[in-house]
Amino acid sequence: MNSSVVKSIVLHLGIGGFLYASANIHPPTPKVMEVTLNSAIPTPDKAVSAVTVDQKQVEQKIAELQKKEKDKKSAEDKRIRDLERRAANARKQRESEARNIKKLEQERKAKEKEKAQAEAEAKKARAIEQKERAKAKQAEKQKQEAENAAKAAADKRKAEEEALKKAEAERKKREEEAKERAAEAERKRQQAMQEQMLQEQLAKEQAARSKIRQQQVVSEVDKYRALIMARIQQNLLIDEKMKNQQCRVNIRLGFNGLVTQVKSLGGDKLVCEAALRAVRMADTLPVSKDKDVFEKLKNINLTIKPEF
Repeated sequence: MNSSVVKSIVLHLGIGGFLYASANIHPPTPKVMEVTLNSAIPTPDKAVSAVTVDQKQVEQKIAELQKKEKDKKSAEDKRIRDLERRAANARKQRESEARNIKKLEQERKAKEKEKAQAEAEAKKARAIEQKERAKAKQAEKQKQEAENAAKAAADKRKAEEEALKKAEAERKKREEEAKERAAEAERKRQQAMQEQMLQEQLAKEQAARSKIRQQQVVSEVDKYRALIMARIQQNLLIDEKMKNQQCRVNIRLGFNGLVTQVKSLGGDKLVCEAALRAVRMADTLPVSKDKDVFEKLKNINLTIKPEF
């Protein structure tokens, strides 16, 4: 074994002694163990130097551990002092709150007592006031009854005179109102008759115009249906196999006659294929600028029969 191994063994032994010393707070003075392993033992000067270095490291380590232990104890003492201080503050706060609550309760009871006394005095005063008011009211009532009796006699006589005048005036008024109502009723009857005659005349004219308009629309629709059929027939590619066959199609058109959709509703397969192809080739079909006519043409069903 060489000198580095010896140093390592001595260092481990020193650390073991340090740990034991730190556990007991008062570490004993480290002792140097001399070990003779072989003839390659270092000279006394070198051994003393190594032991001195290791001893300083051990002492430094012990000092660090003692400082940490001291800092830890100081922190723990501080924490305990903080807890005691907070507990004391909390106790003082609870005692202060208890005193405040007791004081408020005393004030509340005092106010309730004052309120009860005030209400009793007010009640007594109201009773006296009501009694006096009742006496005054009775006296006023008796006085009023006497005045009313005298006034009633005068009013009765005056009322009888006014009733006669009023009855005469009402009679004349009713006669005038009856005449006015009769005249108003006659005027309204004449007006109603005139309005009825006018409504009947307008209805007849409207019906006539509507009939003419419907005839015009139907005529225009038939016209454009024929034009659409002619356009489709022009583009229809026919075959002998289509003779006496037909196909029903649905066509939807835009306001300018553009074909927006075409589909088969049933019929001969060859005729349907040719009809759909012919409509798509046409692309745009004849439509009327008349809104009513276009409404009947924008979604139409046609029966296509090849012409031979």
